[in-house]
Amino acid sequence: MAGVRASVSISGPNDSWIQAQIASGEFASRSEVVNDLIRRAREIELVRARLIAAEQSGLSARTPEQILAASKEELRRDGEL
Repeated sequence: MAGVRASVSISGPNDSWIQAQIASGEFASRSEVVNDLIRRAREIELVRARLIAAEQSGLSARTPEQILAASKEELRRDGEL
């Protein structure tokens, strides 16, 4: 995958952490570590946006018992309960 080259300054403790990730074998290079961190930050941003949208959509008119019953029914239907 071709990417854009960028030069960044990294603090000593962060560089040590990056080197530890590479040494563990989880990543092969600094670029892989940084790209993984950015990917995770983007996922968190998306989840946060969805949570905010859900919170702003309003409260459910269903009772907790109705919500629980509907959840159990969905799990049964999907063969997970």
